[in-house]
Amino acid sequence: MNLYAIFLVALRALRLNKMRSILTMLGIIIGVGAVITMIAVGGGVRERISSQIKSLGSNLIIILPGSTTASGVRMGAGANQNLTEDDAIAIAREVPEVQGASPENRGSAQMIAGNNNWATAVSGVSPDYFIVREWPLIEGRVFEQAEMTGSAKVIILGQTVANELFPGEDPIGKTVRVKNIPFTVIGVLSRKGQSMMGSDQDDTAIVPISTHRNRLFGNQQGRLRRVRTIMVKVFEGADMKEAESAIRALMRQRQRTQPGEGDAVTIRNLTEILQAQEDSSRVMTLLLAAVASVSLLVGGIGIMNIMLVSVTERTREIGLRMAIGAKASDILMQFLVEAITLSLIGGFIGIITGIGGAYAIARFAGWAIRLSLESIFLAVGFSTFIGIFFGFYPAHKASRLLPIEALRYE
Repeated sequence: MNLYAIFLVALRALRLNKMRSILTMLGIIIGVGAVITMIAVGGGVRERISSQIKSLGSNLIIILPGSTTASGVRMGAGANQNLTEDDAIAIAREVPEVQGASPENRGSAQMIAGNNNWATAVSGVSPDYFIVREWPLIEGRVFEQAEMTGSAKVIILGQTVANELFPGEDPIGKTVRVKNIPFTVIGVLSRKGQSMMGSDQDDTAIVPISTHRNRLFGNQQGRLRRVRTIMVKVFEGADMKEAESAIRALMRQRQRTQPGEGDAVTIRNLTEILQAQEDSSRVMTLLLAAVASVSLLVGGIGIMNIMLVSVTERTREIGLRMAIGAKASDILMQFLVEAITLSLIGGFIGIITGIGGAYAIARFAGWAIRLSLESIFLAVGFSTFIGIFFGFYPAHKASRLLPIEALRYE
């Protein structure tokens, strides 16, 4: 018999026991559907983390003030207030792996433009900030050196602030009052979206750090050019560990930290933290896919069980086929094709179920998903393997029957 004829015989045998065939395929359907759904959800999580990494800026290192001790009481990180704008300048100048370094101070203020007003965070930064955060402007320009030196009253708006203060208008060149001080809008940032914590990154306004210090939020610390954060971007391809070590050594030198003493500042490699989160999500996806694969295993055992029953029920038919010239290989192929057909049909239904389940999760649970052809091909290949692996033993058993004993079987 040729393969096509064997396939037709297999389909006819499966049609004779429709309910049994459907129940046999159920494990494969559930398993394949669950695997595709879990991989799609996991892929969506990784894609979301990747987009968050891009929104923060790649190759990013954040430097925070260290802790301090007062009357034997150890304060938390950030209590020391020992970072300055000059530290950022030194890092950008002396560490060769660094592409840019920007100090940052933050405060909150009510902003007024005409009849509209909006409360938002106001950050004081240097021009390197836009390089470090990989945050281009959709219109306008960044701060000039003269504006940085002269504490100019210029401001760059995030898109949320621009839309709230100037709905339907071009804000460039318009005046915004911040703490009753008039500022000229010179730029609008491109859209960043939500941060990892769910806050709106576009709900912000940016001024020169000297303006932030001298005109808006000045205090005694301001005269010392203190800053709360320094954000550093490392060149693409440079070793992040080497850059972090060089920055740490430079900061120990600038803070006059003695050998054996702890660091006076806190240095965080944000790329490593986010990469660890991505690795965790990948492990979780593989774990969920492995659990879902148990259904495939159960489905394969069900196929083997049903095929063994089928061999027992059709023993006389097998004997008759052998008596009229069918070879053992023909019998083996017939039952193996039946098992593979069961597995493949269940696999294709499972693919449809998995895709539908993934879109249902995206719609009703609001989770991000990412369907890939690789996961679909993997599911089809796995279901085919299940059919071959668990169908071989019953097929081999059928092909080893002796024609005389098979014809006598009651």
